[in-house]
Amino acid sequence: MLKKIKISELKNYYGQEVEVQGFVDNIRNIKWVQFVILRDETGKVQLTIEKSNEENKELVAIVDELTAESTLKIKGKVIENPNVKLNGMEIIPSSIMVTSKNESEELPFNYKDLDNVNLDTRLDYRFIDLRNPKNAFIFQVQSTLIKYMREYLYNNDFIEIHTPKLIGAASESGSEVFEVKYFDNPAYLAQSPQFYKQMAMASGFNRIFEVAPCFRAENSNTNRHATEFTSFDIEFSYINSFHDVMDLEAEMITYGLQKLKDELGSKIKELYDIDIVVPTLPFPCMSLKDIYKELEERYNYKVAESEMKDLTTEAERLVARLAKDKYNHEFMFVIDYPAEKRAFYHMRNDEGVLQGYDLIWRGVEITSGAQREHRYDKICQVAKEKGLGKDVEFYLEFFKYGCPPHGGFAIGVDRLTMLLLNIPSVKESQFLFRGPNRINP
Repeated sequence: MLKKIKISELKNYYGQEVEVQGFVDNIRNIKWVQFVILRDETGKVQLTIEKSNEENKELVAIVDELTAESTLKIKGKVIENPNVKLNGMEIIPSSIMVTSKNESEELPFNYKDLDNVNLDTRLDYRFIDLRNPKNAFIFQVQSTLIKYMREYLYNNDFIEIHTPKLIGAASESGSEVFEVKYFDNPAYLAQSPQFYKQMAMASGFNRIFEVAPCFRAENSNTNRHATEFTSFDIEFSYINSFHDVMDLEAEMITYGLQKLKDELGSKIKELYDIDIVVPTLPFPCMSLKDIYKELEERYNYKVAESEMKDLTTEAERLVARLAKDKYNHEFMFVIDYPAEKRAFYHMRNDEGVLQGYDLIWRGVEITSGAQREHRYDKICQVAKEKGLGKDVEFYLEFFKYGCPPHGGFAIGVDRLTMLLLNIPSVKESQFLFRGPNRINP
């Protein structure tokens, strides 16, 4: 039985018969010979068919009718040939099967040259857009980074759980929610797994994570927002402070980026002209108040007192510059946010200071994390102060019967990928973008 292999592996099979499948990338049909370039997700290879060889009569007839972007299953011998410009090899096929035929004379656009193709058109035909090797590679990078972040967590005794995305109460945060019909009752798409992560802590799971979709019904038309996105959520117990949460996140990101660089760094450099920067530990950390003070002193950036309760978009951008100038670092933890700007389940200390943080990378917030309030009397008090009632009753029950001190954070996978590869918009770092004006394909 012939072994089906990837094109990138062909150099290991010189002189051997193989089976390869892929798209027809290009066809050259000249007087004495036919050349077909076959493409899979790992590379391209040339098929060479000599017309003068009587045994190739059937193959020649197939190629005569072949169209680019059709798919083939071929069997043949791999030959090392330094005269072939494409990787110095070719396959001499013994059989060609057309597994699907491109019936269109012309593609919606030339995916090999996207410079003048409208982004909306590309998203309408995303399955064509992703035939571009540079675009397809985005998701190999994303998958590899997530693989290694997962690996870090597994190595540190975390387990992966899967929480419901259909929920009965719209109460997790101030963000708008999508309401759906659930038989005869209303239900909502989950904004995050936050409540269920904390339920796991109350269950005694201690260390959990989840990589899953989240939904936000926010009419935000920016390059970094989406109505559906993939969130990498972590929660763990028996922490001493939110600094334990920050330390774990910094270690996980550093581990993931180092492993990504080792595996795909050269390919990322080739396609994106980007060097993966592996951060040093610990990540720098500054209070929100000190951030604004330094931004004014260094860069003459001032905002009204009323805006200093959070980082403005411009302030986030300048934090990247500050991190580089002050610490020679790409990351910056920002702490000491006013408690009223954060969710009710974030812990406050005895002075009312929020026990949480944001993580800024390359001028964009990629994480909000915190120690959670786990004490039943305290969280009931804050929920009451926030005017939250029946919607959070089920959540408050988690803490009534004992729950260890815990904390966690979430990272938007699509935004992380966008920043990593310097992609202009999250629309391109999502496999299929969902936004206020896009629900298809």
